[in-house]
Amino acid sequence: MRLQNKVAVITGAASGIGLATAVKFAQEGAFVAICDLNQAGIDAAIKEVEAVGGQALGYVVDVTKPDQISAMREALLAAKGRIDVLVNNAGIVMDAQLIKMTEDQFDKVIDINLKGTYNMARALVDTMVAQGGGVILNASSVVGVYGNFGQTNYAATKFGVIGMVKTWAKELGKKGIRANAVCPGFVATPILKAMPEKVLQGMEEKVPMRRLADPREIANVYAFLASDEASYINGAAIEVTGGLTL
Repeated sequence: MRLQNKVAVITGAASGIGLATAVKFAQEGAFVAICDLNQAGIDAAIKEVEAVGGQALGYVVDVTKPDQISAMREALLAAKGRIDVLVNNAGIVMDAQLIKMTEDQFDKVIDINLKGTYNMARALVDTMVAQGGGVILNASSVVGVYGNFGQTNYAATKFGVIGMVKTWAKELGKKGIRANAVCPGFVATPILKAMPEKVLQGMEEKVPMRRLADPREIANVYAFLASDEASYINGAAIEVTGGLTL
């Protein structure tokens, strides 16, 4: 198992790509710290991890609140003694064209997707430095490479987290810490369930593979990047799009 004995913190881990990543990491031998906003969702995610033979602890963490992040870090270190991997997956969308976007829409997406990613990494990096290594993985998006209509705020954050990993790769590589970003395309997560079938079909038609990604296909990439098999991958932004941008 490629993540045997590693301790991984995953934000937004109660659903979607975060949940799939938590389950995949557990299957690969990692102990998983499931961080999310809702205790019921956290409890359900822990059951899914345990159903595949994995082990997990859950923490209610709002990534915009450093005190909650610190409390999680201290509790996890008390329980496991180390933190090897951070997956900054928590994020939201509040879409609008620039001429219609409100200050609240812009600020909330920036605070969670961008500042929240910084908050998590800043809180855990000292632990990784002290233990001589670690991996930080940021959830970007194809939108963070090419932009997207109606997503000024979201695109800014997803561009931003790529800039963070490239900077961290330069700063932290000599300390044994790797930082990379994953840039998914269209993924079949609960967020898409509210979309009309015609819209979903249109999304599928844009992808050469003619389908949306399964969250597990994104989780597989995170698991590889978190593992020692990716020991020389640092500062990368890896697109997982099914060929969407070709």
